[in-house]
Amino acid sequence: MSKDNADYERYLRHKTPSDDDFLKVRSDRQMVWYNPDPKEKDDYASAEVVSEQGDELVLKTETGDERKVKKTLVQPRNPERFDGVEDMSELSHLNEAGVLHNLRFRYNQDRIYTYSGLFLVAINPFKRFPIYTPEIIEIYKGRRRNEVAPHIFAISDGAYRAMLNDHQNQSLLITGESGAGKTENTKKVIQYLAAVAGRTSNGTLEQQILQANPILEAFGNAKTTRNVNSSRFGKFIEIQFNQAGFISGASIQSYLLEKSRVCDQAENERNYHIFYQLLAGSS
Repeated sequence: MSKDNADYERYLRHKTPSDDDFLKVRSDRQMVWYNPDPKEKDDYASAEVVSEQGDELVLKTETGDERKVKKTLVQPRNPERFDGVEDMSELSHLNEAGVLHNLRFRYNQDRIYTYSGLFLVAINPFKRFPIYTPEIIEIYKGRRRNEVAPHIFAISDGAYRAMLNDHQNQSLLITGESGAGKTENTKKVIQYLAAVAGRTSNGTLEQQILQANPILEAFGNAKTTRNVNSSRFGKFIEIQFNQAGFISGASIQSYLLEKSRVCDQAENERNYHIFYQLLAGSS
């Protein structure tokens, strides 16, 4: 196995345990999620239902203790064979606790991309993974979404192929809170399209599109308490293609720039990168 295929298997592809592994676990247990600490509304723990008493359930926690919880405060847990599924629409019980558990399960295995139906959920790992190389791009090129592991490249390729086949414009909406990875995933979309739809491997136009991002970030990104490279503006990127499917042009529209940051910044935050870069360049 080549290094790139090994990286694909290590960081992207989820391996479902064999049926023999599940035969070792009792299948008649009724498992649920409950909140062990009401002060933490997003905190869930797993427990086994021992019995029912009116509108309450007697639960056996993972530590072996028993506690009573109202039925309205528990959520059914999916069987363990669903832990780490690549598409959360496959979950038998699609609830908040189940979604958070599946995302956490995959995140702990360094799998940061997960499908939820038509959507791709990306969780910022705050470290670098070797999953954006030209060799990884080749794995996703022209492949159907269900043939490869979840990845921003798969979404990008799906939009590109739909544009070629249906002759209709396609849109990708990348949204999330500060530090979620919107800027980085936008770069990866452009990187993928430049690789699969560029006229040459080092085409001038494709490089100009890729190199526009650092300039935008210099004038529109700043350090905040949550993100050292937070985009303080929105942008709409339009990439044009010719009839043959090659990139023929691009335009970038920016809006809602946080102009007040030029004059005043919150505590432990900074002004836009460009000011510090100018000072560093003149020193």
